[in-house]
Amino acid sequence: MRAADLASNERDDMLNERARDAYEVQQYGAVPSIDGVELVSLRRFNDDGGSMTELGRLTDGAHAGVDGFVVRQVNYSEMEPGAIKAFHLHNRQTDVWFVPPGSKMLVVLGDAREGSSSEGVVRRYVLGDGNSRLLRIPPGVAHGARNLAPDRGQIIYFVDVHFDADPAGCDEGRLPWDHFGADVWDVIKG
Repeated sequence: MRAADLASNERDDMLNERARDAYEVQQYGAVPSIDGVELVSLRRFNDDGGSMTELGRLTDGAHAGVDGFVVRQVNYSEMEPGAIKAFHLHNRQTDVWFVPPGSKMLVVLGDAREGSSSEGVVRRYVLGDGNSRLLRIPPGVAHGARNLAPDRGQIIYFVDVHFDADPAGCDEGRLPWDHFGADVWDVIKG
């Protein structure tokens, strides 16, 4: 008898019928990726007075940590506790997001690009929460965030296209907040 079968038999002997029917094995394996999305770990320097995180070294606008990305603008956004801002979509613009370690954001991405190798794939990331990482979001990938912290949260983001509020040049598109299902914003319990 295989170890997996033995574990299954022991579980069936231990659990009541209702628990056996609801039981699922926790999945820790690979999750589908979205083509062009990149998560970059950053180094955080700490001392007894605080910390410093280098968000990027720029040479003529080129970001050393995100290959092929030229920064044209840096933005700062705040979100109230529990707020959801979604879904944003760009035709030309690439975003690179940084959520400071003291904030905690659930970031949801959905590949809306027709014909993409990852078309329709939805990914969830928790950014901030003590970590220092950059998240690259290519054009055509819908993105949004939910502030999971009890305080106002912050996002700093780099873009490679200047913001233009004029509708003729604006690259800010929207999808409904529940385009990928309302439950995508739920905190997973268990």
